Amino acid sequence: MRSNSRDKRLTLEMSQLITRARTMGLATAIPIYLDDSELIRLVTIILNDLNKTLPPEVYLLPQKVGNYYDLPLDWFKEPMHEADFTKIYLSCTQVVQDFDTYFKCLCEIHKRRRKYERILSAQPLPTMLQISPRTLLEFGIIASPALASWMVCKKWFYDIDNRAAQETGYLFEPILASALGGVSCSARNSPIRRRSDPKKGRQVDCIVDKTAYEFKLRVTIAASGQGRFAQELDFAEDCRNSGFSPVLLVLDPTPSARLEELSKEYERVEGQTYIGDKAWQHIEEQAGATMGTFVEKYVRRPIAEIDTYASNLLNLSISKLSSESAFAVELSNEQESFSWRINRKEDQTLADETTSLEDEYFMDCPT
Repeated sequence: MRSNSRDKRLTLEMSQLITRARTMGLATAIPIYLDDSELIRLVTIILNDLNKTLPPEVYLLPQKVGNYYDLPLDWFKEPMHEADFTKIYLSCTQVVQDFDTYFKCLCEIHKRRRKYERILSAQPLPTMLQISPRTLLEFGIIASPALASWMVCKKWFYDIDNRAAQETGYLFEPILASALGGVSCSARNSPIRRRSDPKKGRQVDCIVDKTAYEFKLRVTIAASGQGRFAQELDFAEDCRNSGFSPVLLVLDPTPSARLEELSKEYERVEGQTYIGDKAWQHIEEQAGATMGTFVEKYVRRPIAEIDTYASNLLNLSISKLSSESAFAVELSNEQESFSWRINRKEDQTLADETTSLEDEYFMDCPT
């Protein structure tokens, strides 16, 4: 049961932080709301991560719960009627440095994972009306019944992958900005003004004091257009003219001519560039012990682990279980196999929400 009044034990700032942490997109097709039981279970994970305990009078789950990524999402939804979330939250702020930031960031990951679980279930399969003109490229290569299914699967994969890129883009920026102790700024509210038109501001991924950060997953020679890249080059000079030191953080160290050009522009205006391991190291150093643990545990380490398997692709098999409205997915090789099911309950309102994003700029989503 959701309360209709604010808990007076919390300061206004705490109340605002918790409200933002527990909710996402309430007016959208996939609203997410984390109730007190779910928040308490996330708090339990945090205490386990940091090897912290609360005073015995504060009720919490008694057992060790393990790592967040090892737990099914359904576990978090189990009710806990006896626990007092506000009392637990206030106690945590006393025993864990930067607890509020850690809590906020873990909630962001959890909400996006909850939402993407819903997307996999609800994203409609495309209609033939949407994709049938594309048959001309492959018609006759395989039999028409097989081609029809192949095309539907391709488009559905494309749609859910674009949704994954979109959700990840909205996730990375606030986590990195929080870890650095800064804030993101929209163009309207930005202190970084454009040299071409000082009345207009520049969107900034993160501002800390007089430092302006630009986040990139990677910078490649992509089909993003020379006009777009020219805007990227202008950012460093605009920062310097506005009295800020520009810093470029690129998480993927893959070299490219554009990355080299962008780095030289930051260097020219006495800014800084951190690439690959140096970028991660800079983030963790600035984050401090608590949030450094978060970045390493929840962001850097999972990405690095998956990267190690990039050249060892497994055989993929997907079966449509029509009688159960589900997909059965299996990935295997000669040594091992992995399988899971995606339960399906399509929502047609999602059919038009898929947005194509350019990989190297996926962290430039608005906040």
